[in-house]
Amino acid sequence: MIKDHLLTEVTGNVLILTLNRPESLNAFSPEMISTLTKEIKEIKEKPHIRAVVIKGSGRSFTAGGDVKSMGKASAGQLYDHVGRMNDCILALDAAEVPVIAAVHGFAAGAGFNLALACDLIIASEDSQFAMSFSQVGLISDGGGSYFLPKLVGPHLAKQLFFSAEPISAERLYQLGIINYLCPLDQLEEETFTLAKKLANGPTKAYGMMKKLVSHSFTATLDEMLEQERITQTLMASTEDHLEGVTAFKEKRKPEFTGN
Repeated sequence: MIKDHLLTEVTGNVLILTLNRPESLNAFSPEMISTLTKEIKEIKEKPHIRAVVIKGSGRSFTAGGDVKSMGKASAGQLYDHVGRMNDCILALDAAEVPVIAAVHGFAAGAGFNLALACDLIIASEDSQFAMSFSQVGLISDGGGSYFLPKLVGPHLAKQLFFSAEPISAERLYQLGIINYLCPLDQLEEETFTLAKKLANGPTKAYGMMKKLVSHSFTATLDEMLEQERITQTLMASTEDHLEGVTAFKEKRKPEFTGN
């Protein structure tokens, strides 16, 4: 189904969201970002959705901001555009299911940051990433200033921001930013295999893991230990925990329902 510049498809328990402006390397439009945000936020009302894939149509994941429209927007319009992007990033963080970015071609600028905002990144071996903002005299938006320094440290983050030079998927894989790397012709199959595996997992536990990891950036050790204590108590009463324990005792693979 086409919703403006976003394609949506549900396969089993997996929601596949495809950025769909291939003629512009899937550069962001207001409609694309707003619809993507809406789809992510509505997951909480769709318990049958237990994993999400975000990918791009055509030759690339996404080039990020639409350079052709830059320089034409007023300060207020730019402020609103970044606000829409912020809303999308926050929605991804709040989503209580695993979100996978499947990257091929280029992930540039805010497109790179969109991938960083997802829980996992799987990429084709020939894909390239770039914090391209400085090429047009801008700073990183879409959460790059938050995510990248925490992943690679301040010095390398500043190098990538300053230089705007492309960095290979292989290098990012070695740095631990990309989780899985595969040949381009296997990307679709490998992505869906990963998404299906996660969709069949303990969804509530995954959602709580996401929250704990996000909270860890600002919490003290004492606070994290107490959060784990409270959360573990809640998890112990879920159907998935009971199923996991039963399956272990019966020496079989657990059949989680996400409850």
